[in-house]
Amino acid sequence: QVQLVESGGGLVQPGGSLRLSCAASGSTFEINAMGWYRRAPGKQRELVAAIASGGSTTYADSVKGRFAISTGNAKNTVYLQMNSLKPEDTAVYYCSAGKYYSGSYEFGTFWGQGTQVTVSS
Repeated sequence: QVQLVESGGGLVQPGGSLRLSCAASGSTFEINAMGWYRRAPGKQRELVAAIASGGSTTYADSVKGRFAISTGNAKNTVYLQMNSLKPEDTAVYYCSAGKYYSGSYEFGTFWGQGTQVTVSS
């Protein structure tokens, strides 16, 4: 099992920034990729960004140029830097851990508890 603990959500005004953090522990040998999903009210969960252990990244079109995913000096930690936030970014953000192979990400087994991000004036 892999345990994921997120932090960093909150309320921010449009145009502001937030940074989300996610720390993985447990059987981390099972994973080689981490990602961030979000679920907005009334919408389906969507992949926001993901990063593989080799450094490959992917982003949803809606966040390209505004969000950046990275890994930290601490092993098995991933960050999501969110800039130029918009009201439509309001959602519960979930960290996930999974696999990356042959150019594809596979998530769905390990999830964090979620952290609320609200963008509002």
